[in-house]
Amino acid sequence: MKTREKKDLHTKEVPELTKLLKETRNALFTLQMDHAQRKLQNTKELFMKRRDIAQIASILKTKEVKNG
Repeated sequence: MKTREKKDLHTKEVPELTKLLKETRNALFTLQMDHAQRKLQNTKELFMKRRDIAQIASILKTKEVKNG
């Protein structure tokens, strides 16, 4: 995820972030299946997707805490 995309996450609302988190988790699952079947060429994608999920979840949690 690029720096600009990370900044854009802060402007999104909670339902949008929740949807994005679900999509990213599904993408990670697909990558894991490809890795298990030896189809995945770039294994760093797994690390990057997990990192994206953590960043989205952190932003989502802070927004939920702020909104009460």
